Amino acid sequence: MPYDFSLLHKFSLKDTNIVLDINSGIVHSASQEAYAFLEAWEAAGADTEEAVSRLEKIYKREDLQEIRREFEKLHDEGMLFSRDEALDSYEVRDEDTVVKALCLHVAHDCNLRCHYCFAGTGDFGGERGLMDIKTGKRALDYLFEVSGPRKHIEVDYFGGEPLLNYKVLKELIAYGKTKAEQSNKELKQTVTTNATLLDQEKIDYFNSQGIYMILSIDGRPEVHNKMRPFPGKKESYAAVYKGIKLFHETGNAQTSFIRGTYTHFNPDFCADVEHLLKQGFDRISMEPVVASPDNDYAITEDDLPGLMSQYEKLAEIWLEHYENGQPFNFFHFNISLDKGPCLPKRLSGCGAGYEYLAVSPEGDLYPCHQFVGQKEFKIGTVFSGLQNHVLSKTFKSAHVLNKEACRNCWARFFCSGGCHANAYNFNKDFFQPYRIGCELQKKRLECAIYLQVKLSESVTECEKD
Repeated sequence: MPYDFSLLHKFSLKDTNIVLDINSGIVHSASQEAYAFLEAWEAAGADTEEAVSRLEKIYKREDLQEIRREFEKLHDEGMLFSRDEALDSYEVRDEDTVVKALCLHVAHDCNLRCHYCFAGTGDFGGERGLMDIKTGKRALDYLFEVSGPRKHIEVDYFGGEPLLNYKVLKELIAYGKTKAEQSNKELKQTVTTNATLLDQEKIDYFNSQGIYMILSIDGRPEVHNKMRPFPGKKESYAAVYKGIKLFHETGNAQTSFIRGTYTHFNPDFCADVEHLLKQGFDRISMEPVVASPDNDYAITEDDLPGLMSQYEKLAEIWLEHYENGQPFNFFHFNISLDKGPCLPKRLSGCGAGYEYLAVSPEGDLYPCHQFVGQKEFKIGTVFSGLQNHVLSKTFKSAHVLNKEACRNCWARFFCSGGCHANAYNFNKDFFQPYRIGCELQKKRLECAIYLQVKLSESVTECEKD
């Protein structure tokens, strides 16, 4: 069938009708007449004449015929109803795989006691402890060894709270920098921290070394303190805010992101984003908590309608800031509509289990940070290398074409099938994605596409002027 409507995603947001050609990533903004015609066309089983007949009592027939011709032209030019023939013959090839990134757990301990922490407040279900320098250096050596010809590689220093192991962290950063120079590779080094231990000396050091920073804060003081206290339920907002504010005033804010988490307790999370913006923080990620329904803070199906409206509200806030010359970076609104990465990347996402690995303080390898400490998911060590090749191949095969719920989903090339850990934790099946996460992801994507359309219209208006 030349006009296969499963190759399109149509939606309306505010005053804008949008049509996404899924395979090409091309976005079309449609007039009310054109959008109505497209819907009638689909309802008529791709019979264009029938679509015209259904609408000619509402719109002029000559206008509908012109719209039909324009759609057919877009189809002929590969901009609508396009197919990606590479999908038909796509196969996972082991020889293409090199490790591109490590999540280095330099601390299995934390000075906060966040209620929603997947890491068991820092210990990952085991002994609290810190990585020693020998293990850390061996982990970096391993990354350089197994990254093959890949020039750009990454390491994220993680925990727990990595600044609890600051001395070793500094040594590893210096070691990684030297290894990169010797190997002619570009190593991006990131520290994920709750910011409570940040001071001027640390900020100056991270800034001088070009370290990227992920700084955790949940928004409004009452929201943050409810979920991210110190031991003994002592409030932590003031300490966290102090560290982040100091970093933004004296460090390189453009190499950092503020990362917050919203829960069932703050479904009005837009207010938390606005709070962060008022503090001068303009690079923000606000993530939905992923938790068992047994937890009172878990997001439920009943929360979804309200959360969807919050994302639409956030899109309007973003647009207002942009139009007022005060743009901010919201992580989930950053998308590429030109197909972006290569096909394997678009189908497989983060590469957990084969391109991306996590390292425990003892040097054990896991598919990603969310599996650390679960012995059944240990796949090797930095000393002996990857050993559980069967598990690694399972992760590699868990791409969107092998997931029934993803194969025909319009968002498949943007989300790449979602998080493997979330799928397993909720469904005990890597091939069955976490539904609530899917619904939120799709709404974020629609908002991001909507903003791209509005920006394009803004540029067009400027050109006219």
